Amino acid sequence: MFQPNHHQEPQPQPLAVMDVDQSEMSIVQWDGTQNGGFSQAQSMMLNSKKLQDDLQNLGLKIKQHENNLKLLKNQKNKLDDSILDTQVTLSKYHSSAATGTENEERTSQSEEETIKQILQYGPSAASIWCQLRANHTSYASYPTLTKDVIGIVATLGRVDDDNLSRMLSQYLGVETMLAIVCKSYEGVKALETYDREGHINKESGIHGVGASFGTALNGSFSVICLEDVIIVLFYRPYCGEFVLDDPQRRLDLLKPKLSTGESPPGFLGFAVNMINVEYMNLFFLTSSGHGLRETLLYNIFSRLQVYKTREDMLLARPCISDGAISLDGGMIRHPGIFSLGSWKEMNIRFPRSSASSAPSKYSETEKQLMEMRWKKEKMEEDMKREQALLDAARHQFQRKKEEFVKFLAESSSYAAQQPHMHPMQQQQQQQQQQPMHPMQQNHFMNR
Repeated sequence: MFQPNHHQEPQPQPLAVMDVDQSEMSIVQWDGTQNGGFSQAQSMMLNSKKLQDDLQNLGLKIKQHENNLKLLKNQKNKLDDSILDTQVTLSKYHSSAATGTENEERTSQSEEETIKQILQYGPSAASIWCQLRANHTSYASYPTLTKDVIGIVATLGRVDDDNLSRMLSQYLGVETMLAIVCKSYEGVKALETYDREGHINKESGIHGVGASFGTALNGSFSVICLEDVIIVLFYRPYCGEFVLDDPQRRLDLLKPKLSTGESPPGFLGFAVNMINVEYMNLFFLTSSGHGLRETLLYNIFSRLQVYKTREDMLLARPCISDGAISLDGGMIRHPGIFSLGSWKEMNIRFPRSSASSAPSKYSETEKQLMEMRWKKEKMEEDMKREQALLDAARHQFQRKKEEFVKFLAESSSYAAQQPHMHPMQQQQQQQQQQPMHPMQQNHFMNR
């Protein structure tokens, strides 16, 4: 019997209607018809990213070389100062050796000899003060006068070189060398009093002391009040730093530099630092905390420079701001004001420091100087190398920047030639045309 076949073939179904987003259709269609343009856009974006990275890396390299060069220059400047200080130290020993013992005994002046010259100078306030200091009984009888007076300028410091002593005294003059130094204005008032009519009271103060010694004080005399040095704007004390670990508390003054960056040849130092303050006065401080060097010595010398020879001093004129002297007799009191002619020898001079020969470590000091000069040469070589690397990096940066600018122009032209580009691609193209933040772009373009 025939059995019917219950298995039936599937009937074809009508196609389902699919909702497709038009933007997706556009992407599919654009990608299918303009796949070459999309690949080119991707390539341009990758190129843009690479150019940005190259510029950034070159910028970092330039900054690194600039920092290295700055550090080397600072180290070289410090080394130059150390070399100069060591040369000055050695030149003092050379000068002492050249002077000879016989000449040293003839020209050196001790503190006792300085005081003797002050006493012989004539009836002056300085000579009366020296007599009072030598007479302990009389000294104790004038407590109001003596408690505030420190001493005479010529006796408050020592120098290491006789020629320096002679030139400093010539520069200051007799009046300043014989000036009495007081801590405050109380000492100035104690030195001289007046009656109701304004006449000098010859029985009190320094005049009364002179009368007790049988010395009539006539004429004027100078007094330096350290308290007023601090108050008066024109005579402000030194307020900078001090030389590190220096027992004499020398001022850390900026050394003169020629246009080449080198210190002038023959420069020995600043006069204010070449005076050795006596130990008993080294720790003297005013009520505002200032010592003798930054008040008295800075007031009378300011930044007076000392040179070995007149020729050295004249060659260094562009570096001289507050006057200069040379050990062979040259003197510039102020820029443009020269003191010429022969000097009248002054007997009142700063006493010389205790005689000393070259130290046992003299050869070691010379060795240190040679090592510092060698380090300087190596440092200069390092600076030249860093400068060459910096110049090369800047050149590479400039070329890469030009390549980047050219790329921006080409990408802009390409974008203008794609009017039917899909909005997403236009956005990507715009991002490619403006590949970096404006601040970053300005940073690179301004290099």
